[in-house]
Amino acid sequence: MIKKLDTLIIRAFVGPFFATFLIALFVLVMQFFWLYIDDLVGKGLDIFTIFKLIGYVAAFNVPMALPLALLLSSIMTFGNLGESFELVAIKSAGIPLVRFMRPLLLVTIGISGIAFLFSNNVIPVVNLKLNALKYDIIVTKPAFDIKEGTFYDKIDGFVIKIGKKEKDDSTIRNVVIYEKAYNLQDRMLVAESGIMRTTPDKRFLEFNLRNGWRYEENGPRNSLGTDFIRLGFKEYKKVMDLSSFKQSKTEDSLFKYDAKMLSVRQLTISIDSLEKGFKTFYERARRETAAYLTFARFGDSNWAKVKVPPPVKAKNFDALIADSIREQVDERAISQISMVSTNITQISNDYVAKRQILRKHWIEWNRKFTLSAGCIVLFMIGAPLGSIIRKGGLGMPLVFAIIFFVVFYILNTMGEKFAKEGVTSIGVGMWLSTMVLVPIGLFLTTKAMSDSQLFNKEAYFRFFKKVRKLIKRSKEEDTKEKTAAL
Repeated sequence: MIKKLDTLIIRAFVGPFFATFLIALFVLVMQFFWLYIDDLVGKGLDIFTIFKLIGYVAAFNVPMALPLALLLSSIMTFGNLGESFELVAIKSAGIPLVRFMRPLLLVTIGISGIAFLFSNNVIPVVNLKLNALKYDIIVTKPAFDIKEGTFYDKIDGFVIKIGKKEKDDSTIRNVVIYEKAYNLQDRMLVAESGIMRTTPDKRFLEFNLRNGWRYEENGPRNSLGTDFIRLGFKEYKKVMDLSSFKQSKTEDSLFKYDAKMLSVRQLTISIDSLEKGFKTFYERARRETAAYLTFARFGDSNWAKVKVPPPVKAKNFDALIADSIREQVDERAISQISMVSTNITQISNDYVAKRQILRKHWIEWNRKFTLSAGCIVLFMIGAPLGSIIRKGGLGMPLVFAIIFFVVFYILNTMGEKFAKEGVTSIGVGMWLSTMVLVPIGLFLTTKAMSDSQLFNKEAYFRFFKKVRKLIKRSKEEDTKEKTAAL
């Protein structure tokens, strides 16, 4: 049964949580657009594509926005309660801190469960769609836009220069068009004026030119017998294909083999298959080197039964080989060693690549849980921190939230990088932030339960005042001792 105290705390938490979640999501989405601004600007994207991209990016950043929202909203909630002396009233009634943290802890556990389900079931699909859409946008050519006095070469096979464009943006003057002919010389069109327009379906660009010349040179390459053709015209129509400017639709299946596109169940199956595949490397190494190491077939259990002749005393190996075949033996040995080295290097490279793929799968498998655990960890820091600082609003809580979230983000990034490069194990790397921040959360909870003055500047002022008095007293005693000695 939910008591009035639980209802009070949950109501005080819901508003700041949704507000901070939307703010955090907005900041993360804007970070993505700032990162890819050069690939998005000037592509002529329609409004539907833009909103679809925003939706995919927002969904992709939900697991990262939730921990930040929980951290900031928990600091704000308990800070507001402390600032209005509601925490003092609750504690004076004999209710411990852990008791009135309990309803929000249960809510946080529920949110972390939702975050896990979202990361496991929604994020792989969003990753797939986002990567395909991002690829289509990046490879799309910039929107068609010919400016005055500049050479425009974005249309395949053509270079266009327009001297002047009238206000209607269709009437053009002093037109020069170079057309790629894959011959001795490119074709060239020169016209005094004309009309430039695109067809209604945006597939073709039409030039209706007036009063100009068309130049062309025909003939075989590396030959002096060529024909130069000059054609004058009063009106001339030139049509260019604009299909390369349309945004293509890449199939989602192109990106489906990335570990980021898989759920926990799919990752588990893939990891099992990859680990079983490592057994083939030992057999492959034995099979590909045995053909060149002919002596290896004698290394069996019957080798001990062979009567070995007494060793010949020689200063070095060359002394055992006749001069007539020494060069052949050396060349054959070098050739076989080279082949064995090449095969072993190739097998080693394949093994390292497979290991890297396996590490990526394990990293993504752990990521499904670490971000959900991060929600609980940051709440464990935010709730006692808010009750200690006893400041509401967006001032002091925002400062502390940014500090701890930056620490959380840096530890996550460093741990993932260490795990990818094999500096640490996958578990240590991916759970590094949790292992560091959980003791901090427990420490803050202990301090909050004992009404510690951890962030009270007056407490530090009094402490340093006592230290200064002790130092001053010590100096006075030293001075007295020196005076007495004299």
